[in-house]
Amino acid sequence: MKIPESANARIVSTLTTDALRGEYLVGDLFRPGEATFRYWEIDRAILGGIVPLDTPVALPNPPEVRSVFFLERREAGVINLGGPGDLVVDGTSYGFEHLDSIYLGRGVKDVLFSSRSADQPARFYFLCYPAHTAYPTRHLPIGQAKGDRLGTRESANERTLYKLMHPAAFPTCQLVMGFTRLEPGSVWNTMPAHTHLRRSEVYVYFNVPANQVVFHFMGQPQSTRHLVVRDLEAVLSPPWSIHSGVGTAAYAFVWGMGGENQEFADMDPAPASLLR
Repeated sequence: MKIPESANARIVSTLTTDALRGEYLVGDLFRPGEATFRYWEIDRAILGGIVPLDTPVALPNPPEVRSVFFLERREAGVINLGGPGDLVVDGTSYGFEHLDSIYLGRGVKDVLFSSRSADQPARFYFLCYPAHTAYPTRHLPIGQAKGDRLGTRESANERTLYKLMHPAAFPTCQLVMGFTRLEPGSVWNTMPAHTHLRRSEVYVYFNVPANQVVFHFMGQPQSTRHLVVRDLEAVLSPPWSIHSGVGTAAYAFVWGMGGENQEFADMDPAPASLLR
């Protein structure tokens, strides 16, 4: 089967820094008191940030979705990157501590986001893909999440990967989601790098210390580029692009994928010896 090369893959190496950032970096996602969303045509992903203050914020129904309610034909994952909060999902209330998450299946109609303190608001990260069937809501407290230790101190990539929403845990249509936290002194993630043509990915970096940054590497393996990323900024990673990063200090990131294949092992390696 012939797979034509994407025009974007060919032109990325020619983009200016500002053009590259405008295409693949999403900033200003977590605005106090608001729900902010960004549509990405790859796999028709929608990512968003909801930051309630004194008043709860309801999940809106953007007219661009063209549905009776937001999740009429979609599924979503939500993870709290801020202070304690609460979600009410179709009348059922869920308490949310830092890094608690929830899966919202197709057909969920009403979602209300709130913070327990406006001084330390919850920051709900929202990632959404089209869904062809409905699966039940699943609340995932961080205390019940099991992490996999990866990497070594010698290679500066000692980290813990938390798989939250994935086929071995419970069924979803497309969505696979979790987060990775690096140990102090480690700075590299997802190295050796890889691509996966059967799904796209969205990264949201968090716990990036003030005055520190992450260099997110992207592009084709033999024509790499990079984005300088700060705390609570997101990167859109196309199927043809590597997605690796190194920070000036330890950090964490949420990863979320949607597309044809949910298998973690479905990837094409890009060894460091072949990167350019």
